[in-house]
Amino acid sequence: MTDKWIEIEIRVPVPCADLLCHELYQLGSVGVVVEERQLDTFIPPDPDETDGDMFTIKAYFDGEYDGGNRVAEVRNCLDSLVPIFPSLQDVDIRLGEVGQQDWAEGWKQHFKPTRIGSRLVITPSWEDFAPQGDDVVVTLDPGMAFGTGTHGTTRLCLETMAGLFDQGEAIDSVLDVGTGSGILAIAAAAMGAGHVVACDIDPVACETAQENCSLNQVADVVEVTDRLLEELTGQFDVVLANILAEENVRLADALIQRVKPGGVLILSGILEEKVPLVTAAFSTLGLSSPDLFFEEEWACILYRRDG
Repeated sequence: MTDKWIEIEIRVPVPCADLLCHELYQLGSVGVVVEERQLDTFIPPDPDETDGDMFTIKAYFDGEYDGGNRVAEVRNCLDSLVPIFPSLQDVDIRLGEVGQQDWAEGWKQHFKPTRIGSRLVITPSWEDFAPQGDDVVVTLDPGMAFGTGTHGTTRLCLETMAGLFDQGEAIDSVLDVGTGSGILAIAAAAMGAGHVVACDIDPVACETAQENCSLNQVADVVEVTDRLLEELTGQFDVVLANILAEENVRLADALIQRVKPGGVLILSGILEEKVPLVTAAFSTLGLSSPDLFFEEEWACILYRRDG
């Protein structure tokens, strides 16, 4: 893990903040922080806020990559969004460098306890949270990995999975593809799954996920691996893929192979405009009609494999 991180800072109008965060992740950012906002970093803008409001977005990239090239990539990204948000044409890009500790401390300003559905609560390790009733609490230290439970994609995936548990569905085995911080895998274990596999090709994510499993005392239930999806064996009651729409499409066959007959496949990380792309790719693979869930511009798709 690198000790230094490139910081790209831009100040943009509120309406384009969430989409821009998504695009920065596509460029390889390991973390994005939005300042001058009372909500968590990744929650889409409040529709009541005016177009004149501005947010400062700070995106962090591996320090081993040339900063000038990163600035050029971000500029190209902004230019591609100008037809949608013309004001991005005049946005200044600031380049900086921060240490691992400085970046990690920034999370603590933005990540607060978050309730998902009726029982599940995601809380950072530095917050004191008093559970109520039958709350299922997942304690998280996101480190440099993506996934705090408040970004629309992760929240949708958590809510959809938690709904299955709350409905009393028999779920013993779960596969989490692209685990990031491990939040989905840990939540599955906390809600009752007896065997969970969490895979991610990013070694930083695997390290963070393993630490979070230990923090939540589910390391004996969750197996964290850096193996590719295509290298995994076995089938699962629930398969989760909170990854980009294009990756869901590319991995369609491999994802289906890991779902038990009668089991559930939950796809997230999908912009609403990309839903037709994903549903078309999965339409001939022996699945039920999709159930669709939306939050702002994000979509989550639930399929059940024929069996």
